[in-house]
Amino acid sequence: MPGTTADPTLATSGPAPTADAARRRHPGAAAEVLLGGALLGTAGVAAAYAPGSTSPAALGLLRIAIGAFLLLALMPMLGGSRRHVFALVRRPTIWFAAVGTAAYQLLFFTAAERAGVAITTLLITGTIPLVAGVLGWVLLKERPSRRWAFATLIALVGLTLRSWTQLTVDDATGALMAFAAGALVACYWIINKYELTRGEHPAELATAAYLLSSVVLAPFALTHSWAWALTPAGIVVAIYLGVMTMALGNVLTIRGMHGLSPGHSATLLLSDPGVATVLGVVLLDEHLDAAAVVGVALVLGALVTLARPGD
Repeated sequence: MPGTTADPTLATSGPAPTADAARRRHPGAAAEVLLGGALLGTAGVAAAYAPGSTSPAALGLLRIAIGAFLLLALMPMLGGSRRHVFALVRRPTIWFAAVGTAAYQLLFFTAAERAGVAITTLLITGTIPLVAGVLGWVLLKERPSRRWAFATLIALVGLTLRSWTQLTVDDATGALMAFAAGALVACYWIINKYELTRGEHPAELATAAYLLSSVVLAPFALTHSWAWALTPAGIVVAIYLGVMTMALGNVLTIRGMHGLSPGHSATLLLSDPGVATVLGVVLLDEHLDAAAVVGVALVLGALVTLARPGD
């Protein structure tokens, strides 16, 4: 059952629109995905300001739950329906998206601890556009363009240069977890893309998936200490992560995805590590060597290439 939406770019009648047709109807799609990715890229820096006793599982649960309940509260203003959100939670595809979102939180933090942050970030961000491009081609019949292939290759080279001096794999299992986390994110975007072509509302999709993810994560998170969440820093970080990086960032990304192929939008999401790098330098006093600077420039160039109009 299609969701109720006041957004003409998401209404469908007859066959599902092609990526080119959707792009013409939604010319700001690339900008929305870039902005969504940029907001997601602030998550790591924001988490760095959390109290030292913060539990990753508990922080992940709060992030998802705050985003879910905020979207649910604002649903009428976003043109969606709360009733339809609860109808979506009974849909198998939304369950897959929710379980994948919850599993990503656990895989990411475990992989970062076992294999190192640099290799984890590289494997996740490198896996997402490749898996999304292939799955979009096979499952949604949206063949990636040559421009996407070229931009993705350049972006992956840039990401490798950005992390080159930090690429030491301490644990092969951790590296596999990072790859799995990236693949789960790609599957999440493919599910959302599929549901968008059926006329669903981006805010309804995100809310339904986050509500279910909160339920899935709860058994893992409730066994950890929550004292940090009652401190001023813990409250501010949790609210920022839930509102900006979960609610707003993901809705913008899902909305923008409607006008792009899965691979195209997934590559644009590489604005996430780009923004994270810049904020790390500005706010956390991190330093970049020459290779890392070149890498960031290559990622930026790839994003500009994909964001411009045209095929």
